[in-house]
Amino acid sequence: MEALHKIRKGIDRILSSACAVIFAAMVVIGTYQIVTRFIFKSPSTVSEELLTYSFTWMALLSSAYVFGKRDHMRMGFMADKVSPGGQKVLSIFGEILILVLAASVMIYGGVTITKLTMTQSTASLGIPMGVVYTIIPISGVLIAFYAVLNMIDLITGADKKLAEG
Repeated sequence: MEALHKIRKGIDRILSSACAVIFAAMVVIGTYQIVTRFIFKSPSTVSEELLTYSFTWMALLSSAYVFGKRDHMRMGFMADKVSPGGQKVLSIFGEILILVLAASVMIYGGVTITKLTMTQSTASLGIPMGVVYTIIPISGVLIAFYAVLNMIDLITGADKKLAEG
């Protein structure tokens, strides 16, 4: 159990660092885009495309990170009306639904779309679109992994121990 928490912390650290690096790169690229567009009157299509894809990557990675921290939004109006045992069952059921969604849509669907688009190139960067889409199954694997860890924590009661400690 302790090993799983160390793995979670390691992945959390990697994800938060990756999101910070992507965000910093977006600031630099965005600044470059503004300078080339308004000062030199020559907008850069490469930077515009990089910003679009970077934003997508950051959004999906940060979503996985927030999900892993269990800081995502939830609608507690229903769960707050049931007993603590019922809340635990609802939480586990929610994690199962998220696991199924991540596995079917993000992992399976993401791998499928990545394979389909490997022959298409992006307009400005000239890289295969499949490379851009690889973030979908990657974030799906991360979310599925976190869902399993969250279920283990809920079943064993480790979620309460982590919240207290």
